[in-house]
Amino acid sequence: MRIRRTRAERPGRLRRAAGRLRGWGGVSAMAAACAVTAAAVLLPLGHSSPGTGHPGGVVHEPASVAAAPFTLTDTCQDPEASLRPSALDGPTIERIRKAGKLVAGVDQNSFKWGYRNPDGHLDGFDIDLVKAIAKDILGNEDAVIYRAIPTSQRVPALQEGRVDIVVRTMTINCKRLEDVAFSTAYFEAGQQVLAPKGSPITGYDASLKGRRVCTAAGSTGETALRSQGYGSVAVSVPNQLDCLVRLQLGEVDGIITDNALAAGQAAQDPSVQLVGAPFTREFYGVAMNKDASDLVRRVNKVLENYRAGGDQSPWATSYRKHFEDVLPKAAVPPAPKYREG
Repeated sequence: MRIRRTRAERPGRLRRAAGRLRGWGGVSAMAAACAVTAAAVLLPLGHSSPGTGHPGGVVHEPASVAAAPFTLTDTCQDPEASLRPSALDGPTIERIRKAGKLVAGVDQNSFKWGYRNPDGHLDGFDIDLVKAIAKDILGNEDAVIYRAIPTSQRVPALQEGRVDIVVRTMTINCKRLEDVAFSTAYFEAGQQVLAPKGSPITGYDASLKGRRVCTAAGSTGETALRSQGYGSVAVSVPNQLDCLVRLQLGEVDGIITDNALAAGQAAQDPSVQLVGAPFTREFYGVAMNKDASDLVRRVNKVLENYRAGGDQSPWATSYRKHFEDVLPKAAVPPAPKYREG
């Protein structure tokens, strides 16, 4: 029989769960754990500069999170195909240069991707890419205003002009292409199940029946679970880290997320592991406003250089730095696809 904890016991459980999180330091980990039971409000990770054209202040999670606005089955041809690269300046590039800052929507709590080190600085594979884009456009990799945004706010943040780019493990698909533009793919991943070691869950299959399964709102994993839940009980949260904390607290039995993200979570907590096989094939891209074609072409030019050089490329260097111990060492960046237009 499962014993339900009282609210009075919950702070102690939060402290124990926080102690199992790696990569942030004690205070930051505790804050992440407390975020599960608090309202989801993320502060910007930098200060707005005059004339950026982006409203300052806090990026808020909406009062109610709508269903993920996309499906698992893509209906367009080659969604990963993007505009051909160009180093020519356009109106978006000129605006960013005038502002003197690139405003980037990122995650700050996905270990290995976008997270705060114990010293408070942002680090991760996605952060390295943001710095490369800023260096190319502005000549300074630190000329960035980082804004922490929940998964479900990636598209609205671009549409409302709160950010110039989103580099946040964002999967390219046809439905999202109706709302935003994407660069060529910079990483390949797939949806998979993360569960405690010794769990009866064996993967994305009938073993999920009756189990509480956590996904981030607006994610591909949430859509998968809505499409085929195998009798599970869906639990939706603003950010992926919230799922890991809930798993540690025993409030959910498993997580569905990108296996690349899950590998980072497993690196934080060795008591969990990926189970079963990936059941999708997905590609991450840098997302931008649909009207910013010059920025799309410029980012694709940056990515051309970022991939170049084989084992000594900036892409490979960043991969080794962040994933050598948790993902296959033979990984290579996806080959770019281009379209006319």
